[in-house]
Order: sequence, then C-alpha cells, then structure tokens
Amino acid sequence: MQLTPGAVAYADWRAIHEGANPSLDPACRSAIAESAAAVERILGAGKPVYGINTGFGKLASVRIEARDLTTLQRNIVLSHAAGVGEPMPAPIARLMMALKLASLARGASGVTPKTVDLLETMLAKGLVPVVPVKGSVGASGDLAPLAHMAAAMIGVGEIFANGARLPAAQALNDAGLAPLALGPKEGLALLNGTQFSCAYALAGLFEAERLYRVALVTGILSTEAAKGSDAPFDPRIHALRGHNGQIETAEALRRLMDGSAIRASHRVDDLRVQDPYCLRCQPQVMGAVLDLLRQAAATLVTEANGVSDNPMIFADTDEALSGGNFHAEPVAFAADMIALALCEIGSISERRVAMLVDPALSGLPAFLTPRPGLNSGFMIPQVTAAALVSENKQRAYPASVDSIPTSANQEDHVSMAAHGARRLIEMAANVDAILGIELLAGAQGCDFHAPMLSGALIEAVRNLLRAVVPTLTEDRHMAPDIAAAIALVRAPALLDAVGALPGLDG
Repeated sequence: MQLTPGAVAYADWRAIHEGANPSLDPACRSAIAESAAAVERILGAGKPVYGINTGFGKLASVRIEARDLTTLQRNIVLSHAAGVGEPMPAPIARLMMALKLASLARGASGVTPKTVDLLETMLAKGLVPVVPVKGSVGASGDLAPLAHMAAAMIGVGEIFANGARLPAAQALNDAGLAPLALGPKEGLALLNGTQFSCAYALAGLFEAERLYRVALVTGILSTEAAKGSDAPFDPRIHALRGHNGQIETAEALRRLMDGSAIRASHRVDDLRVQDPYCLRCQPQVMGAVLDLLRQAAATLVTEANGVSDNPMIFADTDEALSGGNFHAEPVAFAADMIALALCEIGSISERRVAMLVDPALSGLPAFLTPRPGLNSGFMIPQVTAAALVSENKQRAYPASVDSIPTSANQEDHVSMAAHGARRLIEMAANVDAILGIELLAGAQGCDFHAPMLSGALIEAVRNLLRAVVPTLTEDRHMAPDIAAAIALVRAPALLDAVGALPGLDG
C-alpha cells in the first residue's frame, strides 16, 4: 500500500498493523532530497546548529568539529539504545517503523534518501528491529526505543527476520542490505520523535474499537437473557440529548435486538418498569466510549501524519529551528482517553454478568445453573471478571499527569506517553476475557428461555459459541470454556455474523 506523507488515513495505519507493506508515494522524494541538501548548506555556513554540529540535550552548547560529525551521529544512537524489557511485538514495531518512515518523508528532518530507502526496504523484507519496550518517558522523543530501531539500521543490536532473532549485521547481510552510515543530523532524526508511543497508542485504539463493537453484541445477549426492554434504545430519547455516539450506538443495539421472540414474549405483561443501568444505559455509556475513541483517533491520526523531529529543517530558507514537537503530550492524552474507554467497556460488561448470576435481579436460576447448590455455575467466572475490571481500574490512572525531570533538568517536563500507551494492550486483553465471560453468561441465560429465540443476528452469534462451548448443565472445568469464548471474542467471525456496527472510520 502507498503512503502519502502527511495524508495517511486511520484505516491505512490499521492495515499496516495487520500486515500490509507500505511504500512511499514517489512524489515525496524531492522533499527528502531537498531537506538533506539543506543540512549540507547549513553546515557549510559554519554556524553551530543543535543536533547537526553540537552535542545533545544538556550538552547542546558543546561544538563538534567537522571531522567528528559522523561519529557524533553514531554515538547518539549507541548511547541512547538503553532500553530494557521484552521486545516490542512485531506488528507494533512495524507500525512504529512505518510511522517513522512517513515522518522522515515529509522532508523536514534532513535525512538522506538512502536512509529512508533502507527503512522502507526493511519493512518490505520483514526485517523488524528488536526493540525493548521500556525506557521512554515520552519527551525529547521516544529516545531509547527509537535508538534501538536506528541501531539495527547501522548493524548494531538484533533483528527479527524469517522467524529468527539474528544479529542486526547478519540479518541485513542475509537480506542483501548494507548497514547505514549516518550523515549529519540522521542519527538524531531517527531516534527523535513520538513514533514508539504513537504506534502503541494506535494498536490500543484498534483493539478498543473492536471491543466496543463486541460489547454491543454481548450487551444485547445479556439484555435478552434478562428479558430486558428495548424501550431505552428508542431513537427519540437519544435525539433529545444529541450525542452522535449515543445515537449511533442506540441504533446498533436496536438492530441487534430486532426480531427477538424473547423480547416479544414479555412486551405486553412486563411488570419491570425500568431495567438496571447496565442494560438501560448501554447507549449512554457505550456511546460516550465511541465518541471518546473517535476523539483519540483524530489526535493520533494527526500525530501519525506529523513531524515530531527536532530541530526542523526548512529547506526553502536553509534554517534549522529547534522546537518541542517531540513532546508526546497529545499521544499521552489520547492514550489516557483510550484507557478510560477500555476500563468502562469492561466495567459495564462485568455488571451485566453480575446481574445475570443474581436471581433477584435476573429472574434466572442462581448463578445460571439448573441445580444451584450442588453446582456453582457461573459464580467464579463473575469473580474473574470482577478481578479483571479492578486491575483495569488501576491501570486507567492517567499517565499524562505524571512527570519526572531527565537529562540534568534540561528535559524537565515529560509526558509519560510511552507506558501510557503500552498498558493499553494488556488492558484490552483483560476486556477480551471479561467480554468472553459475558458471552458465556448471556448465552447460558438465553438457553433458559428455550424454545424462544433472540433475533437472527444474536442467534448467529450464539450458534458460533455453541459450536465450541455447549450449554452448562452441570459443573465442569470452566477455564477451557472461557478460553474458547475469548478466542471467539477475538475472532473476526463474531462481528462478521452481525454485520456493520459503528466505528472510528465510518
């Protein structure tokens, strides 16, 4: 797929995360070359320019002689490759590389065409640098992780290639590539930027969008199990409030419930005037989630298409301007928003499970088992869901409100975007499990209403589940059932069964 720097859509970033290979729009090549030429002209003028012929950070006042400029760029990569922890997952690392590729190709970073070419070729050949996930505070760029990426490009460190973890120099050689010799400004340009944080935040956003949609399905399944009303989804209610996410969510919930014989069976003689909030307020909660995720998506797509290098090279005037685009506060805020959304998707889902296992609220057998007492049924799966919700609440504390000075107080306010974004993947995995448990509980509750069925869409989902997990008639080993349900939550088949649901790109 072709990347047009500065104009890459949300869906394209998602496609790269899912395995698409990006290539640059040839039209950007001239801007890259002009930017590199401007660096040479700036050097020729003999003035000290940060990152080109000076030290870095607190050492910016140290002038570097012309004979040492190549060593300067190599040294910054080696010294800053100081991350720790497990390697980045390959899909997120590839996304980070593509983000850096698009940023450099805007022509404001001063790198040479050969540097951009190598990054593009590594993506095409499946060469993924081994990048430890911990070590960035999200200001002055994601220095440590991006330095590990840059180190692989100069033949230092390690690269994942063809399923193997190899020394970087060997992996490049095996692919017919030579290690990069860094020119002035190039080391700094590669490791300065928000691409690590942005890649993780986007990956978390992709997961959150999927989980929002799955939660609409499991929410209606639970509503059917509890013989809940569809009156709270009436469009007139939501039009009066006016939030787009709420309006679209209510419409989707109505469509999922359409044709339900279970709902029709109690429409006339239903003595319950109002359902619990976990059923009745789904449009309000999940609609707010959708609006929040859309706001985060707008921020992250802007960031993904921007330039977060420093200093910026303006080829038309031969200027190198130092600023602070590397500060990842926008990404940190977006990551915090996604964390809140993930937390609430799981929280309201767990409340529905808790409602279903309580006979006083659901009208169903205690703990959704035909013989409570002898059997515990869904007692402990609900406890598991509660534990995961509590864990996500702790993880949802805003990362962006924290800061710790670095680099001898030169970098005295930082965003903490990196770990704010990294936590999203683990939070999403917790929500996968919570929704998997709700899928099991909702289907089990609906089984008690046989021979009445829900609408065709929800029955299609229930059939998918029952193909791998039978109805619980007596206690059995629950962990395999939950694992199978989680796999279904993660599988495209579940959402394919119900058709289009609201999302972040239409």
